[in-house]
Amino acid sequence: MKTVLSSRTEVLVRFNEADPLGIVWHGHYIRYFEDGREAFGNMHELGYLEVYKLGFVIPVVSVQCDFKRSLRYGDRVIVETKFIPTEAAKLKFTYRLFNAASGELVATGSSVQVFLSKEDSVLQLSNPPFFEAWKKKHDQC
Repeated sequence: MKTVLSSRTEVLVRFNEADPLGIVWHGHYIRYFEDGREAFGNMHELGYLEVYKLGFVIPVVSVQCDFKRSLRYGDRVIVETKFIPTEAAKLKFTYRLFNAASGELVATGSSVQVFLSKEDSVLQLSNPPFFEAWKKKHDQC
C-alpha cells in the first residue's frame, strides 16, 4: 500500500485578491493551489528549484476547481494538497481549501503537471530518473 503524501499550509487572503465587495476573485483559488504545491514540494523534497537544478521544468497542463463558498479579504485559507501517484510521467495533485476560522470547505480541485527538459522543452514520456528515485524513497511506486 502506498503512503499518502500530503501537506497543509495557511494563506492570508490579501487585499488585492478581493473585488470591491471584499469577495475573492475566482482565479485566486488556483493561486492558492499553487501555494499548496509549493508547500508540498518544500516539505517532500520536490521543490520547483530542485527540479529545475536537475534539468527539468514542470508546467501545469490541467487544472480544475469546484467552488463551494466564498472567501473574503482578511480570511485565512488552509490549503490541503495531496499527491496522487501515477505511473505516467506527470505530477497529479488534489486540493481542498478550508476557511481557517470556520473550518468550512470552500473549494476542491486538482492539477496535472508534466516534465519538460529545461534545455529544449522536450516532453518527457517516461519518468526522469530523479523522480523515479523520489517515488521509491516516498513509497509511491
